[in-house]
Amino acid sequence: MTYKFLEKISLADVAFEAKGKTLEDMLESAALAVTNTMIKDIKKITHKINKKVNVISDDAEKLTHDFLQEIVFLKDAKKLLFSEFKIKIKYGHKLELNAVLKGEKLNMKKHELLVDVKAVTWHKFSVKKDGNGWKAIVVLDV
Repeated sequence: MTYKFLEKISLADVAFEAKGKTLEDMLESAALAVTNTMIKDIKKITHKINKKVNVISDDAEKLTHDFLQEIVFLKDAKKLLFSEFKIKIKYGHKLELNAVLKGEKLNMKKHELLVDVKAVTWHKFSVKKDGNGWKAIVVLDV
C-alpha cells in the first residue's frame, strides 16, 4: 500500500498515484494522499472522532471517486480531518464500501495547511487492477 505525488499530470492541480494489493488497500492509500495534500503532517491528526462512511457504486472507479470526494466534503462541511481509514468492501451486484475514518476537527494552530482541496476531478482519473493489485491515478482540484 503506497502513494506518490505525480508532477507532470496537472500543473495547476495536485495529482497522485495510489497503489494497494487489494482495492481496500489502494483506497486507504488514496485517502491518505488526499489528506496529505491538505495537511503537511498527517501524524499530527489524532484519533478523537470515528466517522462511519458508506458508499455504493456500480464499479471500482466510481466507488473510489465518490469515497475520496466524501473525505473532501467532510473537511469542508464538518471541518474534519482523518489519518486512519478502516475500509471493507462488499462485492455483489454493486460494490458497497463501509469505512470507519479516524481523526479530529481541523485545528489551525495544530494542523499546518498546505492547499485547500476543492474536489476530486475526473481528469485523467483511472482505477485499474493488474497482477500486482490495484492502482488509481487521481487529480485533485485545489
